[in-house]
Amino acid sequence: MTEREKMLSGEHYRAGDPELVADRRACARLLAAYNATLDPQTRHEMLDELLGGVGPGVEIRSPFWCDYGTYTFVGGGVFANFGLVVLDCASVTIGDGTQIGPYVQLLAADHPRDPAARRSGVEMAAPVVIGRNVWIGAGVIVCPGVTVGDDSVIGAGSIVTRDLPAGVVAAGNPCRVLRTLAEG
Repeated sequence: MTEREKMLSGEHYRAGDPELVADRRACARLLAAYNATLDPQTRHEMLDELLGGVGPGVEIRSPFWCDYGTYTFVGGGVFANFGLVVLDCASVTIGDGTQIGPYVQLLAADHPRDPAARRSGVEMAAPVVIGRNVWIGAGVIVCPGVTVGDDSVIGAGSIVTRDLPAGVVAAGNPCRVLRTLAEG
């Protein structure tokens, strides 16, 4: 398997692989142009080039950072405020109509727990899935492998370490469900 194939399958991989380094550099060049551009049409065209998929009516305010871009999929009508960080060394999916507060981090990147494996320089990744119509408050961190269900709300400053079901309000460190939302 190539290092990319290992990365995308959740295996240990070497991020310093020349192909992966070149991909991250290409992404960084596109992000620099995106973050320097104000025209909404040009920005959307750049997102089309940068991301694995982007729906209509998406607004991601600058600055925006990601590792690869091609493994990030953003549904229609998504709004992300200033400072979104997406470490997309596995797929990161953001559902239609989701609203993301400033300085949110969606992190598919992970590292081995075993000290010897960590010292060897390998990394790993697990997909992040944000459902439809989710509201993610300012400064939230979503950890690798987490799925957030449709229509949920995550309180500002929360660290989401486990899956959250649909239709809940959750907050804290670690993030936990506080209540279920009434269907409307």
